[in-house]
This record gives sequence, C-alpha cells and structure tokens, in this order.
Amino acid sequence: MVHSVLLVTLGVAITAFMSFWSVVFSVFPDADNKIHKVANIWAKILLSICNTKVKLIGQENILLGKPQILMANHQSDFDILISLAYIPIQFRWIAKKELFSIPVFGAAMRSAGYIEIDRSNREKAMQSLDEAALRIRRGKSIMTFPEGTRSHEGEIKSFKQGIFYLAIKSGVPIVPVSIIGSGRIMQKRSLRIKPGRIKIVIGKPVEVKNFDIEKRHELIEIVRNEIIKNYNYWQETEEPDIKDIKSETV
Repeated sequence: MVHSVLLVTLGVAITAFMSFWSVVFSVFPDADNKIHKVANIWAKILLSICNTKVKLIGQENILLGKPQILMANHQSDFDILISLAYIPIQFRWIAKKELFSIPVFGAAMRSAGYIEIDRSNREKAMQSLDEAALRIRRGKSIMTFPEGTRSHEGEIKSFKQGIFYLAIKSGVPIVPVSIIGSGRIMQKRSLRIKPGRIKIVIGKPVEVKNFDIEKRHELIEIVRNEIIKNYNYWQETEEPDIKDIKSETV
C-alpha cells in the first residue's frame, strides 16, 4: 500500500506539472493539438512509472485523416492514460463536468478543447453534444466512455444514449474500443496500483449513415456487442507475433 501511495503522490505531482505547461501552451497557435501531445507524453510517463505494459491490437482500424467517434468500455482511471498514450490520432474527450473543477488540471482540459458534459442537466448535456458535433464538423475526433461510469472488471454496462445522438447527428463512423485488464491495475474506488499488462483492441468502424434517432437503440446494440465481442475474444487470446507497440507522439 505504501508503494501505491508513493506512486499516486508522484503521479499527482507529474500531473500538476504537465497541466501547468498545458495552460501555458494555450496562448500559442494550434494550442489544442500541442496540448494533446503534452497529454500523450504525460500518459506515457505515468504508465511507465506504474510498470504498466500495454498491447495495442487493431491499429489499422483507426481512420487516419478523418474525424471519428471512439467509444471504449471503462473499468479504471487508467483507461484515460491508455487511450491518450496508445490511440495514435488527435482526439478530444467528452468528460464529466466535475473533472473541470480540479485546479490547474481543469484549466488544462479546457485549453485542450475537451468538452464538459453535465449529466444532471439534460439541457446543458445536449448543448455539450451540439458543441461536440461542431468540433467534429471542423475535423476533430471525439473519445468517450458510453457507459458513463466505471464498471467492474469483465462487466460492460448499458450505454448512455446521448453520445449516439451525437454520432447520428455528425454522421461520422464510430470506432469501438475494448480495454482489457485495466480494472486489475487499479480497481474502482481504490488507490492501490498493481503492475500488470493491458490490451487495447481497436474494432472495425461502424458506419452511422443508415441510422436516424429513432433507430439509435439498434446502433447502440451493434457498437456495444462489438466491444463485448472483442473484449471476450482477446481476454483469453495471446498472439506471440503481436509485440508491445510503443505509440508515437501524436
């Protein structure tokens, strides 16, 4: 436990340092892309000091040069680090409003162009989704956890509908992402950190052009089933020819 406390303390210090520089970079042109690069480095450092190894599978399914909505299952705070370090494109988070109230860190998130969503206020939440749709039309990709909260290891909860409203409205593909093993690294509501290995599986993009708001439940089912299918398959599968991939700074 002492080791975990030291890691958390060091992680907080590194996060504060990187957040400060993110705010500084916000005054420069193309600030949000620069800040995403800072976040990429931040995530790699924290994963490294926690002795967390990540295997990336399905990188070829990322749509390079095109906006997309990445949707991942969510079991641990480490999912954020894994996504920032290993998904090799620029993207913006849709994140709960509480994170934006954290001193310095919240300011860094705003500087990066992340989108605040208030789940307790439907009108404000829809405004946030409209803002996200505008970012997508300007060529930005979006990353989110459609479960809306962390689940237990091996469990994938039902998905919130709002993000699928965004997908249908923007017309860009959904890229399903399965994260396997992060719940064992750091469990929900725990500060204990364990060394370990994680897999992140990028699934085949799901086109949304044939769906409207009335058919959103069908779209939700397709995306959720794809995440579950890849999660279950790769949870037990080891491929000796797939090596750990060091993500490039994006």
